[in-house]
Amino acid sequence: MSTQTTASVSTHILDTSVGRPAASVAVSLSARGGSREPWVVLGRSATDADGRCRDLPALPEGTTHVRLDFETEAYFHSQKRAEAQQDAPAPRDSGAFFPEVAITFAVTPGEHFHVPLLLNPFGYSVYRGS
Repeated sequence: MSTQTTASVSTHILDTSVGRPAASVAVSLSARGGSREPWVVLGRSATDADGRCRDLPALPEGTTHVRLDFETEAYFHSQKRAEAQQDAPAPRDSGAFFPEVAITFAVTPGEHFHVPLLLNPFGYSVYRGS
């Protein structure tokens, strides 16, 4: 009998251009059970005032890969950060250079994976947090 539990995932977003959490960013969580398996959307959420998604669903048993999709276009449009930057490249048709950010990573059963997104109008970075 296996005692392994499923992996779990959490995330938050920090807008590094202002040094504050990014609120109201839509986030989608998808998973698959192998690199050749199709992605299955498990749920959708949005960041709260602290930039955190507190209600992401649990991962199904057998999950090996996870994808977090962040809908950043609406956030930047509401903040008008990209257009307001002096010397910034001309806005694209959407007004956001990165209208969405997709982060894909491998998971191990029984471990928690906290994946923060550091975001600004013309770049982003992610890492495995704690």
